[in-house]
Amino acid sequence: MPAASAPPRLAVFKFASCDGCQLQLLDAAGLLEIAERVQIVHFLEATSRIEPGPYDIGLVEGSISTPHDAERIREVRRQCRFLITIGACATSGGIQALRNWGRLDEFIGAVYASKPYVDSLATSTAIADHVPVDFELRGCPIDTGQLVELITALLLGRKPRVPAHSVCVECKARGTVCVAVAKGVPCLGPVTQAGCHAICPAHDRECFGCFGPAEAANLVSLTGFYERRGTPADSLLRLVRGINGYAPAFRAAGDELEAAGRGDP
Repeated sequence: MPAASAPPRLAVFKFASCDGCQLQLLDAAGLLEIAERVQIVHFLEATSRIEPGPYDIGLVEGSISTPHDAERIREVRRQCRFLITIGACATSGGIQALRNWGRLDEFIGAVYASKPYVDSLATSTAIADHVPVDFELRGCPIDTGQLVELITALLLGRKPRVPAHSVCVECKARGTVCVAVAKGVPCLGPVTQAGCHAICPAHDRECFGCFGPAEAANLVSLTGFYERRGTPADSLLRLVRGINGYAPAFRAAGDELEAAGRGDP
C-alpha cells in the first residue's frame, strides 16, 4: 500500500466465530509497532469506539451463516479497499460448517423451543463464497507472526511472505519424528498448509488440518493410502470433516468417502 499523508485506516469485523482469531490480533507481539502506522478505527473486540468507513484494510473473522450476515458482508466489502479473511471460519466455513451435511430444521428443533425465532442459512460458508477477497490468512487460530507479516506487507506495498508448503516441512524443521511413518497415525500434515509449527505431531498426535489444504493437496490419494493401511473409513471421514472440512480439497475427500459408502454420513 503506497505511503499516504494519513495512516491507513484498519477495521476488524466479526461474523459467526469464536473470536479466537481476533484474540490473536490482540496478542500479536508486533501489534504495537503496527498500531503506530495504522489507525485502528473499528475493532469491537478491543474498543466500543467505531468510526464510519471507508477503510483501507478490513480484517474479517467468521463465516456467513445467516441472511443478515450475507447482507452485511457485502456492505463490509464496499467499505474496504483491501479485504482480508482471517481464520478457518472465514476461509472455509469453520467447524460450524459440519451442519452443511445435515438438516438445519432438525438441528433447530433439537435446540430451540420455537423455530420461527431462528433466522439462519442452511449452510456455513466462507467469506469468499459471497464477496471478492484480497487475501486469505488460514488457521484455527491464525498465527500472529503471519498476521503481522501480512499487515506489514500491505503497508509496504509488497506480496505477503506466508508459507505455502505443508506441515511436514515444519515437522522436519523442528526435528519431529513423522507420526504417520513411525507410528502409523493417519495424519493430515502432508496436505495441510504450514503455520501451526507442527504442534500436534510434536505431541504424538495427528495433524487435524487447522490451516487448511496446502497447494495442490491430494486428500483423496492420502485418505486412500491410510484406508489401505487399515484406518477405518469412518475415522478418516471424521478427520477430513473437521475444522476445515468444507474447504474444497477436504470436502472432496470426505464426499468421496461417503459416496462410496465407506464412511458414516
